[in-house]
Amino acid sequence: MSGTLGDFLLVRAGSLRLGFPLDQVVEVSDLGIVHPVLSSAPAMRGVTLARGRLVPLLHLGALLSAGSCPENRSETAVLAAFGNHSVCLEVDEADVITRETLLPVPPGEAVPWALAMVRRDDGLIPILNLSALADRLGAAGTAL
Repeated sequence: MSGTLGDFLLVRAGSLRLGFPLDQVVEVSDLGIVHPVLSSAPAMRGVTLARGRLVPLLHLGALLSAGSCPENRSETAVLAAFGNHSVCLEVDEADVITRETLLPVPPGEAVPWALAMVRRDDGLIPILNLSALADRLGAAGTAL
């Protein structure tokens, strides 16, 4: 995969800059009504209606940092689909679609949820491996 070109949606979640593989992005939208649910995952904000279905809503920054959702929620969500799963991920902003060359994750980097990296003017940006995030949630007892 390293050295190939890919299309990505770049987002910001807290202090993190991240990329979504564009082929897994269904839509970027304003976050509507959120219905709280009981969950053992502190990053789970609840469920929300997306394209006529209730889907889990997770705060992306909290999920990656293994923290809790911030008190104030963002108004932006990325609806992503991968395999048989759909999930809304709350982000602070989703602003750039770009075509970049994939680079390997540098040795020693603590980003087990990264598929690869891309180089931008502001540095290396991890590209999300949504399947790895789903596995991480499953291990915590929250299935997508």
